[in-house]
Amino acid sequence: MSSPLAPGLYIVATPIGNLGDLSPRAASTLRDAALVLAEDKRVSAKLLALVGSKAPMRAYHDHSDERLRDQVLARLATDAVALVSDAGTPLISDPGYKLVRAARVAGLAVHTIPGPCAAVAALTLAGLPTDRFLFAGFLPAKAKARADSIAELAALRASLIFYESGPRLADTLAALAAGLGNRDAAVVREISKLHEETVTAPLAELADRYAAAAPRGEIVIVVAPPSEAEAATDSTLDEALRAAMATQSISRAAAEVAARLDVPRKRAYARALELGAGG
Repeated sequence: MSSPLAPGLYIVATPIGNLGDLSPRAASTLRDAALVLAEDKRVSAKLLALVGSKAPMRAYHDHSDERLRDQVLARLATDAVALVSDAGTPLISDPGYKLVRAARVAGLAVHTIPGPCAAVAALTLAGLPTDRFLFAGFLPAKAKARADSIAELAALRASLIFYESGPRLADTLAALAAGLGNRDAAVVREISKLHEETVTAPLAELADRYAAAAPRGEIVIVVAPPSEAEAATDSTLDEALRAAMATQSISRAAAEVAARLDVPRKRAYARALELGAGG
């Protein structure tokens, strides 16, 4: 049966929890599409059944190769193809941007069916500045790579948004506190579900809270922007240097901390040497 939708790629946002958040337009697109590309067909099959869609599905995820992408591009010339992720807006920390880029290059139509996005939903719940923000996805699992990534974001005057899993949450919060300072933050989980929860506190306090018991569910961390530069106290400088020196050389740690805390590099380096010598 030919699709009543115009040929092209349809990026369809799906619920992140409450199924009532699926828009009527998203539901009709999933019913009328000739093909649905799903991150996990088992997950998406439940949603398609809910809306009465009988569209065939193909798996499309991070491990999909170029041959599949070429096959999809050929299909887009004559059929409507819907792209969905397991939950939320496709392409946001999910596969798909290469397909969109290839479709654009080929001159094929690309449409978005907007809807739920966990990152933006968490930002609205956090009670932190919303005028400027950066979505940073998942931080690296290894300590040094994670610290390096955090250091790159430290000076950015914007709220920072991260995705995280329950077992890694406490370590990530502690790393953020070490790399960014003890900023105000929010841990938001199970958005739009029965056990939705938003906990706000300074990063170090949140790290302690979740070290005792890892929470379940989908988790978003929102961190406040840096405050206006203030003279760093000796204790603040020492805390930041110790954290940085755990994963970096003395000179690199001193340079990073000096830039982040807006203190003279000579002061930071001299104190780093003292700490390194057991001072």
